[in-house]
Amino acid sequence: MGDILTQIQDELDMVRLSSSYSNLLNQMQASFAYIRNRAPPTSIPNQPILSSMQEFEASNAATLNPSAAPPAPPPSLPRDEFLKDIAELSRDMVLKEQQLEVLVASLPGLDKSEAEQVARMKELERELEGLEGERLRAVEEKEALLRRVEGKIVKAGKMGS
Repeated sequence: MGDILTQIQDELDMVRLSSSYSNLLNQMQASFAYIRNRAPPTSIPNQPILSSMQEFEASNAATLNPSAAPPAPPPSLPRDEFLKDIAELSRDMVLKEQQLEVLVASLPGLDKSEAEQVARMKELERELEGLEGERLRAVEEKEALLRRVEGKIVKAGKMGS
């Protein structure tokens, strides 16, 4: 498993689609779409009662473009089942949010002041510069050894000819 920031990014990543809506943004989007499309109607004074948002959109589409076939609305759910589904979706979102909070809380440095974090970053930067110097020296040594070996091979080739 990756570092904590990668795990957080994976949980929030909206590009990575998953059939189980395992990440928070996809889960929220799916929940809101479900609510929007399946919510039982509420009566508004002086307004026609529609069975769902999709029925409303279909009636608007039929008015604007009578030749287009309206999409079939999803089957309506009993109110109790809809409320049970909403409770389950809510629990799932709260659980995913709590998992993200645990990941965020485990990030290093949350218990340190900004000055301490800046000092640590400078220390890590100096360490990285030292390691980069070692890497460059190793590359130079490798190239010198390579030239030496190539020279010996060429010399051996001339002797054998």
